[in-house]
Amino acid sequence: MSFGQNIDDLVSASPNALHAIHESWARVRVREVANLVNGFPFKSNGFNDKSGTPIVRIRDVTSGVPGTYYDGLTNDPKMTWIENGHIAIGMDGDFNSRVWSGGKALLNQRVCTLKADRDFYSQKFLAYVLPGYLNLINEHTSSVTVKHLSSLTVRDIPLPLPPLNEQHRIVEKIETLFAQLDQGEAVLREAKKLLARYRQSVLKAAVTGELTAGWRAQRSEQLEHGRDLLARILKTRREQWQGRGQYKEPAAPDITDLPELPQGWVWCSTEQLADVQTGATPKKGDGRFYAEGKKPWITSTAVNDDLIIEPQAYITEIALRETNAKIFPKGTLIVAMYGEGKTRGKVAELGIDAATNQACAALLVGALPKPVREFLKGFYLYNYEAIRLLSSGGVQPNLNLSLIKETALPLASEVELIEIQSRIDLELGRIQAVSKYCQSELARSAALRQSILKDAFTGKLVPQDPSDEPATELLARIRGERTTATRKSLLRKENS
Repeated sequence: MSFGQNIDDLVSASPNALHAIHESWARVRVREVANLVNGFPFKSNGFNDKSGTPIVRIRDVTSGVPGTYYDGLTNDPKMTWIENGHIAIGMDGDFNSRVWSGGKALLNQRVCTLKADRDFYSQKFLAYVLPGYLNLINEHTSSVTVKHLSSLTVRDIPLPLPPLNEQHRIVEKIETLFAQLDQGEAVLREAKKLLARYRQSVLKAAVTGELTAGWRAQRSEQLEHGRDLLARILKTRREQWQGRGQYKEPAAPDITDLPELPQGWVWCSTEQLADVQTGATPKKGDGRFYAEGKKPWITSTAVNDDLIIEPQAYITEIALRETNAKIFPKGTLIVAMYGEGKTRGKVAELGIDAATNQACAALLVGALPKPVREFLKGFYLYNYEAIRLLSSGGVQPNLNLSLIKETALPLASEVELIEIQSRIDLELGRIQAVSKYCQSELARSAALRQSILKDAFTGKLVPQDPSDEPATELLARIRGERTTATRKSLLRKENS
């Protein structure tokens, strides 16, 4: 649905300083100081990701880079070009905007571009002030599915109008202060990257035995061999098995090309440690499977959280009886076998009893000793990239249950696994503390940006200069120019 309220009333009633103005300023409509041009309805069969003319789609407003090319004619005069410095606005969803810096490109439908008349309004000032008003409109736009923004609504936004010279002083001050924040944020983001790398190095040291090499050397005569632990695990699984037919021993891994392990360690396959299963998606159109369902059900996207505690949906007992969907217990490890972006290959732990769809591999580890469960999860966390490379298929490569079952991992004695986890917990605790600090400082920096903008748009960031052309005179000049332009346009039409 589209916005249907009075924008002036909303702005007047808003307690947010982003929508306020200094008493010496005026207000002016977007349409009075900027030119808005809508995108063109290109046919999607001309889209590709390799060759042609770059085209800005609504998702590119957030990324700032064209993600699509158009392979077709581009000489239609109705087509819109966007260039660096123009403001791009996404007309659906969150109503995002940005100063475009992704190079000259065509503009797709549901994206518009704004360019201020520099004789009256600063383009950079417009870029800073506009998001606050777009957010206000978004908050008051009702929607069943996707929110829609009209170009008429954008043109009608009552912008703050400081004197033109004051606009330039405000922009200069904002950019100076934001540049300082940028430097600090860059350091914090780099620190977070380094922490992520260090986390991976800790996990690598854990699963290769480097983390406990010295500890192990001092106790080499006292430690049992990893194969003895593996034998106990297999014995327990055999004794506790309650499936149909004759029990089938899980296959050991092919270790032909695997590296040599530390003394006392052994290679094993994932299926030797865990019962590997998957779920199903009950037919979406069958209300018996979902209506008033109470059984949690997740998809592969759930693995983006380390601990899964929120289901994507709920299914019914009928769905569990009539489909291959099944409830896996809390503590089960979930590996995404396919999914978009970085999802495939990720691992997470169920924090609730839940069913999964067929895109998830469920590693039932409840019968394993706790140190083995923790080590298995750490192994999959560290080997995320390597496991992704096992994928097969065409455009969207996938993992499968066989690949997960056959994945080989090292196993040490239970005592050493306890020591490994203790050291992991210590290092990851330190990493988490520093990462939390970095995140809080980034949040504080974001809040400072908002405070700077609030001061800017209420006239507190820079002093007013009595020698500036007053805002009321600037507004009169703007409207005088528009009246003259309208008359000239009418004369041209009469004489044509």
